[in-house]
Formats: sequence, structure tokens, C-alpha cells
Amino acid sequence: MKSFDVLVVGAGIVGSAVARECALEGWRVGVLAGGKLSGSATAAGMGHLVVMDDSPAQLALTAYSRSLWQTLATHLPKSAEYEACGTIWVAADDEELTEARAKCDVYLAHNLQARVLSSAELAHAEPNLRKGLAGGLLVPADGVIYPPTAANYFLDEAKRHGAQVFADRALIAANHEVRLADGAVLSAERIVLAVGTDCTLLPTLPIQKRKGHLVITDRYPSFVRHQLVELGYLKSAHKFTEDSIAFNVQPRQTGQLLIGSSRQYGSDSSEIEPKILRRMLDRALEYMPGLNNLSSLRVWTGFRAATPDKLPLIGHATGLSEDESLWLAAGFEGLGITNAPGAARLLVDAMTDRHSAIAATPYLPARLKPQAEVAYA
Repeated sequence: MKSFDVLVVGAGIVGSAVARECALEGWRVGVLAGGKLSGSATAAGMGHLVVMDDSPAQLALTAYSRSLWQTLATHLPKSAEYEACGTIWVAADDEELTEARAKCDVYLAHNLQARVLSSAELAHAEPNLRKGLAGGLLVPADGVIYPPTAANYFLDEAKRHGAQVFADRALIAANHEVRLADGAVLSAERIVLAVGTDCTLLPTLPIQKRKGHLVITDRYPSFVRHQLVELGYLKSAHKFTEDSIAFNVQPRQTGQLLIGSSRQYGSDSSEIEPKILRRMLDRALEYMPGLNNLSSLRVWTGFRAATPDKLPLIGHATGLSEDESLWLAAGFEGLGITNAPGAARLLVDAMTDRHSAIAATPYLPARLKPQAEVAYA
């Protein structure tokens, strides 16, 4: 039986970031990739590195994680396509522009760069947006990245520092042991579940799937210059019981555009749903009519791992499991790409009883014990 200090179950961007952080500590690290390097959720994600302010805890983690991405930027391979293009939250009317000003005040109060754009300034920054929009909020330090390559970078760094990767799927992960599909058994002092939406190893995980669609276009350099998101996206993201769509377009270094976004509960099928896709594209055309003249190359779906309070599970599994060996890095919903390095750092800080740069308490799994007992009943 092979023995490790830490076994990480999951090789998406969060699991790979955790593996790297553990390996940098000098620990013996094993990674259970389940046959999917870069993970299914990671491969399906948009790659928006964004500070979000739905709650103080969300703001703290996304801002911290974004700062870590900025530090990593010069070390990432060119193929990771990291670019600090900035986000513009688009205000369609005066009510949303008021919301943009309030959002700007929050950012500035936390020493985060942000600036309200007038209607004319928005049109100058993004001339392909429709005329007559009220303005927006520019957050210049936000960025974009190609998630699979970024995840592979973390995993390669982990391996460079001694981590061992196993392609087989974990069937059981409990009591300091992980049993693989090929029958092998690995042991470790700590087991980290970075499992995305897969709760089979710990059914008490309070996680639910949220399905999303994405479209990628052919190459149209400079058609979009910033990550563009409608301010109504925030209301859309808060809907838990009905399907929702919002305008969300990302420029890629290749000149291509990613077009989103949709959110659905209760759909476990990865099939493309024409009605949702049509609604999503129609919404995009409301904000950017010129998209109708562009050619799309591919459409795909993916699943976000959502928790009841929209915050991830980072830390020991206390409250969700009595197994002292289990730790969690899961439930990131649409912010797993952004939060991967911050979550990894918080997790290792907790394992070493080290002071963290931000308070870890809001993300501890124990907070959801009552919800776990009903598990979205």
C-alpha cells in the first residue's frame, strides 16, 4: 500500500491547485484524477477571474484569489492565455447605473480599483454594444484565463515537486484510505475531496448541480475588449428555483468570443437544450446586436457545483462527516476558476494551523451541517 501525507481526489483546477500547494509544503502528495485531467467542470468553464461582492465573504475570497492569480501571471505558460482585460458590468438603465455606483463604492472601500463609466465612456470602450445603454462599472484588474491549461500548470508544478498522479477513479475515500477502481488502495493522513458536482464519495455534501451553456465563435479580434457582464446577471445568479439567462461575453486571446450564460437546476443531462440556448443568445443580441453577424464554432454545456449559501466548502469536513481524515475544497459554483489558488492556500493554512491572509471561518463546511441533513430536500 502506497502511503502519502495528502491524497487529493479530483484533478480539476481546484484539486490541482490544492495538490500544488501541498507539494510546495514538501508533503508527499497523491492526486486521483479519475481519468479526467483538468476535470469536467474546469474544461467547461468560462475562465473569468473576477472579484464578486454578493457577500463580504465572497468579496474577500475572490479578491484574495485574484491577487494570487496576478502574482502567478508571469509564471503561467503562454497557452494559459492569461490577460487582465478587466470586467465591465453593463448598466442598461438608470436604476442599474445606480447599482453600479453602489458596487463601485464597495470596491473602492476595499482598495480595489473600479470606475463608473458614463454612457459615452461605455460606448467608447465597447463600440459594439448597442446604443443607449446607461453606462457601466469598469473593474480593470479582473482577467480571463484558459482553465484547462491553468489547471495543467498547477498539476505539472505539483508533479515537479514530487506529487504522483493516478488516472484511476476513486471508489471509496474514507478513514485515511482511498480505494481505486483497479483495486489499489492508497493511504494518507489527509484526504481532500475536490470533486466538483460528484458527491458519491460523501453523499452528505450540500451541493447541487447548476447546468450552463456556452458558445464559442470564430476569430474576430477586438470585437470585444473587456469581459462584459450585464448587471442583471447578479439577479440571475441568485435564482435557485427557475432557469435564468444573462448577457456575458468574454474575449479570448485567439480573437474568439465566449458567449454565456445560462443557469438551470434539475437538469442532469449534458445535452444542449435549444430553448435555453436560444434565450441566452437572444439576450446577448439585445446588448450586442452585431453578434448576429458572427459565426459560432461550438456549443457545450457544463455543471456548476452550488451550495445553499453560494460560498464554497473549504476546510475539514467536520459537520458533514465524522471522518477525521476528510477535508473539502468543493462547492465553488461559477467561481472555481477564480478561487482555486485562494482556496488551496486557505486549505493548507488550516492543515498547518497557520494564520491565513483572510478569515477562513465563512467557508468552513461545518456551517452547513443543518442543510446537509436535509440535502436540498
